[in-house]
Amino acid sequence: MITVDQQVFQLATANTSYWFRVAQFGHLEHLHYGPRLPSDQSVATLGVKRTAQIGTNVEYDPTDPLYALDTICLEWSGSGCGDYRHSPIDLVCDRGATVSDFHYSSHEILTGPMTSPLLPTAHGGDDQVDTLRVELVDDVAEVELTLDYTVFAATDVIARRATIRNLGVAPIRLNGVASMMVDLPDQDFRLLTLAGAWIKESHLVDQRLTQAMVVNSSTTGISSNRHNPGFMLVEGEATEDHGRAYGFNLVYSGNHASVIERSTHDLVRIETGINPEGFEWILEPGAEFETPQAVMTFSNAGIGEASRHFHDFVNDHVVSSDWRRRARPVVYNNWEATFFDFTQARLLSLARQAKQLGAETFVLDDGWFGARDSDRAGLGDYTINRRKFPQGLGSFADRIRALGLTFGLWMEPEMVNPDSDLYRAHPDWAVTTPGRTPRLGRHQLLLDLTRPEVRDHLVDNISRVLDDTKADYVKWDMNRPISDTFSPTLAHQGEFAHRYMLGLYDVLRRIFSPRPHILLESCASGGNRFDLGMLCFSPQIWSSDDTDPIERLRIQGGLSLLYPPSTMGAHVSESPHQQTLRDTPLTTRFNVAAFGCLGYELDLDHLSPIERKEIREQIAFYIQHRQTLQYGHHHRTTRGAGAKPNKVVWTMVATDGSEAITGLFQTLSQASEGPDQLVIDGLEAAGRYSVATRPQSLFISRFGGLVKHIAPIQLNPDGVILRTVTRRHRLIDCVEQYEAYGALLTDGIWLNNQFMGTGYNPQTRLLSDFGSNLYLTTRQGDGVAPAITR
Repeated sequence: MITVDQQVFQLATANTSYWFRVAQFGHLEHLHYGPRLPSDQSVATLGVKRTAQIGTNVEYDPTDPLYALDTICLEWSGSGCGDYRHSPIDLVCDRGATVSDFHYSSHEILTGPMTSPLLPTAHGGDDQVDTLRVELVDDVAEVELTLDYTVFAATDVIARRATIRNLGVAPIRLNGVASMMVDLPDQDFRLLTLAGAWIKESHLVDQRLTQAMVVNSSTTGISSNRHNPGFMLVEGEATEDHGRAYGFNLVYSGNHASVIERSTHDLVRIETGINPEGFEWILEPGAEFETPQAVMTFSNAGIGEASRHFHDFVNDHVVSSDWRRRARPVVYNNWEATFFDFTQARLLSLARQAKQLGAETFVLDDGWFGARDSDRAGLGDYTINRRKFPQGLGSFADRIRALGLTFGLWMEPEMVNPDSDLYRAHPDWAVTTPGRTPRLGRHQLLLDLTRPEVRDHLVDNISRVLDDTKADYVKWDMNRPISDTFSPTLAHQGEFAHRYMLGLYDVLRRIFSPRPHILLESCASGGNRFDLGMLCFSPQIWSSDDTDPIERLRIQGGLSLLYPPSTMGAHVSESPHQQTLRDTPLTTRFNVAAFGCLGYELDLDHLSPIERKEIREQIAFYIQHRQTLQYGHHHRTTRGAGAKPNKVVWTMVATDGSEAITGLFQTLSQASEGPDQLVIDGLEAAGRYSVATRPQSLFISRFGGLVKHIAPIQLNPDGVILRTVTRRHRLIDCVEQYEAYGALLTDGIWLNNQFMGTGYNPQTRLLSDFGSNLYLTTRQGDGVAPAITR
């Protein structure tokens, strides 16, 4: 809901209010972002007070010595007028002037979201979304600034963007412009960001905000695994369940920069948008520049609640309507089983086995085109490798469908190998800098998507392959960052990075809009481009090339700060893991991957009969509870067992409250560890629930030489008898069952002891290093829950 009264703007979501006003000299003064306020709340009570002059401040106007821009909470600031905090805009006007000063001009309230012909934006029905458009103008610079505020009320999210328009008769050079800016009073803020690198993406970084400026940015040409564009500011002692949290993110996939600056008077400025480093955009008279959309949310019920706001927003307003809350299939991907070395017969054998295990989609990974027998050749070519597929790829896809599977295909369209037919025909299509040796990454160069002919080539060839194979799933990869940024077709090279991204969005739109049935999973060496911009096209993103579940606890846990599990590609792979050499149980590999879009990526030929049985049970359980695991309300529990340094606890609660699934994960075991308390968040206090462990296999091989202590005869732990038993027989890990009110489960129930070094019985939990359990909680009925006190 949006209301305007006497130049006071009130934006309301279900639980929050965002207020600002036109100040006495025409600037937009921020008043409040927090819990929802009554519409008749006195404005005089809000806002930072100005009752005393501050030394060394610059007076904006001689008629009011107390009005100094440096100490006012603003919605937007210019430069050169006394506000010495970081400016959201850097422009050079006629005669080289860099001063800018924007004043309120007009406003209008529009029904529905704001769209863009070039950039991805959040969507929603006219009955769900309203937009406030505020026009500002700098009469001297002859520049107009439009600020859009789009209110997604049900998800407690507000989207913002800025558009700059040249009203003058001379060109303007734009060296940087943010999508949004807001000033908030400091609340002893901590800054939560996601940082990392290849195979260790999205690790949570928690730092205290001091009187300094922090920049969270990427210059790699993509949103990057180094610094995700999203972040949170949380008050000093905020936890998952308590305290104030502000979340911010950007609907963009390229170079980004967010500035978080705490001033010497404890005001915190937040900006986010395109990274100004290397950016330059020339605005000709009458031209405009539109920034990517930024989004923000607020919760006074903890970090977890702010995350759930973003989760609902992504599921309902970012992911395309065709895939909104649709079940993601269980996939089998052949990559780790075969790499480039496969035949059609081998792939069909793997597909048959995958179908028998319960998989729903077969994804053919790299190596199906051109001379692609290694990563040194073939990228850019779309001729089918007839040695591997004698009857063509369409025929192979038909045979996959005949098995009862849908067909998916890997590709890396943005790249080209120098050893490829495309490069030999069009070397000028590769991104290189004149006079410099091109920098290769993974033996490949980038294609220049700023060029229309390159985009047309991609659209035509990819469309042909997709239509020929009738593909239902595409994995779109990008295995190197951008370098050597130059295009001979551009007059201003500072435009390259942004125009590349606009080109990518154009290609994605032209390929997949006419084919909405295709589930697109984007990828960039794993999670190197995990952002809201890509999620507008690809409902899920490959989270990381690291499929070690212990590493995935940090990766998927970090991503969940901003993104829902329904967007996270998560596969069960072979162990020891290629990325860490860590040996983890098959059960834990599934238990972690279940909190995402499940897939399997291992050599099925080498599975034992008992492993096949376990995987069939895993997939059946996942499909039965898929709606909860993909679209339930996500909780990161930090109480009970979740408070222990060697434990991670996640819960997904069905949107209708009918069930919950909790994962309790142990990173390293401890000798004679104290009991674990299982806390299940998100339940109705008065609801009556049953809780049961999901039965899972204990593989006899895990016990090694310890078997000799319980066997009636001496057995060699590496001998043929025990190897045979291990392949065909298993134990079932400890299964516990309880009934309790939701109030008690949220407070915590005690679980059976772990192995304590004194022997085994069926009531002992055998987690060991990297062990885990899933717990299914089912609602039984309502009652009156007794009060829980400590």
